Amino acid sequence: MTLSNESPEVRNEPALAGTGLSDKWSHVDACLNEWLVPADPVMTEVLANNSRASLPPIDVAPNQGKLLHLLAKIQGARSILEIGTLGGYSTIWLARALPADGKIVTLEYDPHHAETARQNLSRAGVSHLAEVRVGEALVSLEQLYAEGAGPFDLIFIDADKPNNPDYFKWALKLSRPGSLIIGDNVIRDGEVANPHSDDPRVQGVRTFLELIAAEPRVTATALQTVGSKGYDGFVLAVVTA
Repeated sequence: MTLSNESPEVRNEPALAGTGLSDKWSHVDACLNEWLVPADPVMTEVLANNSRASLPPIDVAPNQGKLLHLLAKIQGARSILEIGTLGGYSTIWLARALPADGKIVTLEYDPHHAETARQNLSRAGVSHLAEVRVGEALVSLEQLYAEGAGPFDLIFIDADKPNNPDYFKWALKLSRPGSLIIGDNVIRDGEVANPHSDDPRVQGVRTFLELIAAEPRVTATALQTVGSKGYDGFVLAVVTA
């Protein structure tokens, strides 16, 4: 679920490694998934297909995917834009929340990732609801705007973090009052609070959050999370005007 092909080496790793906390977070996630996210052979095969295709293992966790699904359901989304596809795992969670005449447009930079996503979308039976566009996301976003696409009911931003500020600007152009904008991986193992970080992903997220905070057309909050994906979090913004 990324656009910039972030490798496992650069994704957030659990904080306080070696203290046992990260093991506890993963165990709790496993319990929550067992209780609330029933085993799904299709989604298991999707992740296996991603592994066979040598995609980086940075998909959202099952309970995080279920959260995206529920947010789309609560939103009553009929049209969704996803910036960052990877192998389509999160795309499927979102597509499953759409009505029969709904649509999700998902943007992916890497052609190999995009082809793997198309295979997975077909395997999940939602390819008729999904359009995978290949290329630089900023170019694809400009094309969507020129085509008169949208406004989208929900926009999920989960791609290369240095470009998050520009993705947010395009999200506003492609939204309407009431649209929900979700930005993933905004805590960066706590480094988001470090103004001196030399990590361009951290600085991209900081600028992204600063833009949201200064934008009078949205109201937003952000949450820290821990779990099998480590220490991170997300931002939720509702377009109000």
